[in-house]
Amino acid sequence: MRAFIFPGQGSQAVGMGSALAAASPVARDVFGEVDEALGQNLFRLMAEGPEADLTLTENAQPAIMANALATLRVLEKEGNVEIAAKADALAGHSLGEYSALSAGGAFDIATTARLLRTRGQAMQAAVPVGEGAMAALLGADIEKAEALAAAAAEGEVCTIANDNDPTQVVISGHRGAIERAVGLVKDFGIKRGVLLPVSAPFHCPLMQPAADAMAAALAGTPTPGAFIPVYANVTAAPVTDADTIRRLLVEQVTGRVRWRESIAAMWDAGITDFVEFGGKVLTPMVKRIAPDATTASIVSMDDIEALLGRI
Repeated sequence: MRAFIFPGQGSQAVGMGSALAAASPVARDVFGEVDEALGQNLFRLMAEGPEADLTLTENAQPAIMANALATLRVLEKEGNVEIAAKADALAGHSLGEYSALSAGGAFDIATTARLLRTRGQAMQAAVPVGEGAMAALLGADIEKAEALAAAAAEGEVCTIANDNDPTQVVISGHRGAIERAVGLVKDFGIKRGVLLPVSAPFHCPLMQPAADAMAAALAGTPTPGAFIPVYANVTAAPVTDADTIRRLLVEQVTGRVRWRESIAAMWDAGITDFVEFGGKVLTPMVKRIAPDATTASIVSMDDIEALLGRI
């Protein structure tokens, strides 16, 4: 059994999608569809930068989605592949969950782009710049990370944002609490704590204003649900129902990204092959969670052709 998986923020880079667009009119159509939906030449920003503008949350989120879904659409159209026949499940890391839902038919690409633009703007506006922070804990399992976060909080928000794999957990919250946590890592048997270059503390209770904004946006967005099960970040369980999809996307803004648990749940369900579209970030995590899994990262026409040879 096989899962198609989609990366989240941090996988953006200037030049993303350029080679694919040069090689495939199908990819160009996807990028044009996103540009039209946003009223912005996002693809030019993806291709040419500047990097500082591409990294802005409101640009990075739809850009990463566009790149991933362009890659998938090329496989679909030029490879004559029916997604439902080749993928038993879908999943995405944070904003990648929107890419997964679009791949599964819950939202079309234009709608997904608009939702991610709203999400990016709302997440950026939720907390004044400088008041929040995030840090990666390297060499930390979830139990050590939870103990550290509790000790560092001191009345402020300090919580698990991403449970990525058995060796990497990300914490999020008030800057003071996150900085205290980084200073305490050795006391909790954690190898290293690294402050992340992010503009807001994602996936923590400080994001509640953004969750409220997404609740309003999603309430007005029709969806038939997904025709392939999507493993939701906040539950690490498959979902196809439209109302549940909306509810979990709202919860996801402030909730934990349970990536380690999601991959483990898929593995336990019999999924052994994981294909990442539009990035190379998730497949190393998958191998640390399920060492015997087969993985592939699809970012180029050569990658697509190689994938066609084995699925």
